[in-house]
Parts: sequence; C-alpha cells; structure tokens
Amino acid sequence: MILAIASGKGGTGKTTISVNLAQMFGGGVQLLDCDVEEPNDHLFLKGKRVREETITRNVPKVDNALCDGCGECARFCVYNAIACINKKPLVFAEMCHSCGGCAKVCPQDAIREVPNRIGVIETIQSGPITLIQGRLDIGQSMAPPLIRAVRARGNNGVPVIVDAPPGTSCPVIAAVRDTDFVLLVTEPTPFGLNDLQLAVGMVRELGIPFGVVVNRAGIGDDRIHEFCHQEKIPLLLEVPDDRRIAEAYSRGSLIVDALPEYRGLFQTLFEKVTNFQRVAQHQ
Repeated sequence: MILAIASGKGGTGKTTISVNLAQMFGGGVQLLDCDVEEPNDHLFLKGKRVREETITRNVPKVDNALCDGCGECARFCVYNAIACINKKPLVFAEMCHSCGGCAKVCPQDAIREVPNRIGVIETIQSGPITLIQGRLDIGQSMAPPLIRAVRARGNNGVPVIVDAPPGTSCPVIAAVRDTDFVLLVTEPTPFGLNDLQLAVGMVRELGIPFGVVVNRAGIGDDRIHEFCHQEKIPLLLEVPDDRRIAEAYSRGSLIVDALPEYRGLFQTLFEKVTNFQRVAQHQ
C-alpha cells in the first residue's frame, strides 16, 4: 500500500499526520519526505543516517566547435531553456526539463546531455521506520526530478507513506501520482476550504481514491464538513485544537508518544484508510 498525505496549502498539519501515522504501523514502514524544498520529517523521527545519494538530472551542453548557430534547438525548446543569440547557443540549465529534444533535433550533433547535480537523498533509520527524504540544493528550481527519485526508492514490499509538498502544482503531482490513496489534510478556515477544493480537483483528475483529515478542529466553522458532505468525500479524522499538541510539536515530539490518548485516533485513521483502499481495489 502506498499512501500519500497532501494538502492544498502549507501549514495545515500534513507532516504531523505523516509522522504520527508512520509511528502507528506495527511493523516496518517507509516514510518518503517528498517536500524536498524544506523536508522536516526528520525533526520528529530521531534516528541514524545510513545512506546519502547525490541526485543529478541531464542538461544540454553545446560543442561550439560543431555548432553552426542554426537555432533549431532554441526553436524546439518550449521551456526556453536554450536560446540562440547571434548564432551562439546559451543554455539555462535551471529551466531545462531534461527531455533531450534539443540534442535530437540538432543537425550537427553538437549537443550532448551531461549530468547536473540537483540535490541529495538521505536515508534515516528510526526504529521500524525508514525515512527517505530528498533535499534540493540551494538555487535549484526543479523539484519534480528529485521527488521522482525519492518515490523510486519506495519499496512496494512494505507499506509506504508519502509526505507530499503543499499545494497543487507539479511537485505535488510528482509526489502523489501512482499512489493507492491520498489523505488531504485541511483546517476549518476559509483558506483551508479554498485550498481543499483545489486539492480535491487535483486528485479527482488523477483518479486516486481520497479522504479528508481536519486538523485543529474547532477553530473555525463547519464549511469543511458541509463541502465534504455535498461532494460525498469521506471525512476520516478530526484532530482537535489542543494546546498540548502544539507544545509537543514545538519540542519535536510525536503526538502518539507525548499524548497516548490520541493513539486511538491515528489507529482508527489507519484502519479506515486500509478499508477504503480495499474497497477501491474491488470497484
């Protein structure tokens, strides 16, 4: 089972749900922190780093001795990652999507692809939890290639939890694509509702079964509940607005460890997700 935890906006408690749910698994579980621009699951899971890998992506490099300045590469690239100025090509590696098309269309075979470092993947062992997190290098703008590299290290032999980046843009798509179920974490505020609606549209477009978790329940109104009822979206968990949860979070502690009375909530959430995923498989 591959479970993704996402949200339409940042700050809703996505990481809180991810790390506490991972802690509730009885056996081994992999937690993939795909929020590669600011990974923070490691702050709550104390463990030992057992591996670090450098991740690269291919970008074009032009051999000026072969290039005749025809400009075919620039005309081909829809991302404007390569330009031809005064018959001299100029490559903008940060804008390249590594499709390789510029090298294919070059009539002089003057372009080849070379690896360009974008970040690292760290593996941390914390008890039965294997945390695999991506860390995008400063100055890099293309998160999806690193996110896909983190996803590729998920082992289908054990349960996998994907902590996705916030929002509904390309990085989130790269994180949640091809998962079995998505938990959308929101909060009962106007901003929470607006961004939940965007996130619901995203997962419906991808065709992935999903449910909603309301964090800090009690701070706002019931518009989230009305929306879920109208759209026939399962509301799987409500985490109350409890100051003790915020205090535990600020210390880097897990809710299920610091406040054992909440273990039942996360156990119930795990069981509901498992049941919904089984039903979806048989539909």
